[in-house]
Amino acid sequence: MAEANQTEVFVYEQVVILTSCVLSFFGSLLIISTYVSWLDLRTTPRKLLVYLSVSDLLSALSYFYGVCQIFKSDSWDCIAQGAVSTFANTSSFFWTVAIAIYLYVFIVKSSQRQADNLVLYFHLISWGVPFAITVAALSLHKIGYDASEVSVGWCWVNIQAEDHVLWMLLTGKIWEFIAYVTLPVLYILIKIHIYRAHAALSEYRPILTTNPVSHSLSSIADRKLTLIPIIFIMLRVWSTVRFVLLLTSSPAGHNPVLVTLHGIGNTFQGAANCIMFVLFTPSIRSRLIALLLCRGQDRRWNSESASQNRTNDYTVSHRENNSEE
Repeated sequence: MAEANQTEVFVYEQVVILTSCVLSFFGSLLIISTYVSWLDLRTTPRKLLVYLSVSDLLSALSYFYGVCQIFKSDSWDCIAQGAVSTFANTSSFFWTVAIAIYLYVFIVKSSQRQADNLVLYFHLISWGVPFAITVAALSLHKIGYDASEVSVGWCWVNIQAEDHVLWMLLTGKIWEFIAYVTLPVLYILIKIHIYRAHAALSEYRPILTTNPVSHSLSSIADRKLTLIPIIFIMLRVWSTVRFVLLLTSSPAGHNPVLVTLHGIGNTFQGAANCIMFVLFTPSIRSRLIALLLCRGQDRRWNSESASQNRTNDYTVSHRENNSEE
């Protein structure tokens, strides 16, 4: 494909997508920081979320560099950025599905031990498979400049390669399609199981249905289980649409709105996870607010203390001067 067919990335698109990258970076960092800071949060599901956040953080960094550069050729940094984003993006798919599988085994199969035994396999697959795919793509010179046909300024699969569609599938799209199917199915099964469990319990313990705290926590968990696959699909579908348009050689793939949505969707995953699992989690949100308030009070106290000290110093100095006179 000739360079003349490159999708133009406008400045406003760059600004929006770079902002999305920054939000995703700090969102992923916040998830990791809360896990490290508070011991009681170190559960296996949240640990898996931390691994996902590492992938999303790497994705945000690599995409940020790519969008800043808007590559025009197969330069060394184009290939390096494409390799990092390929590994991180594919790893993110695997960890997202891994979390769903863990919750399914833990909740539906009611086996924490069996779920915990899967973690080692999650590591082998979620890091190993993306690494192997990325190394293979690099060795065969498949990663490079793609004229922003299925990207937004960053590099991915070399658009000049005759089998570029195959490598686009292997380095991301096929795993994306699998996630589209797997995530809704697993979370629907989990929701059905929880609904049946609540129905059975409420039959024998009606107090559970009237307990406001229990009902509130159940509603929050239910909303999250609904939102996880919906948000994932809403973020990723624009990339899929542009991939399909590339296959059909449709000029609609160059539409600025679609390009912008694709850029946001690929880069906002870390921020979306932070919103769901940090800001929308009452126990963590209250701690963060308390932490910010405490720091604000400390700053105010330090400022007042410094001001008082200056006043005292002035008073002492003034008295000394008067006594000398």
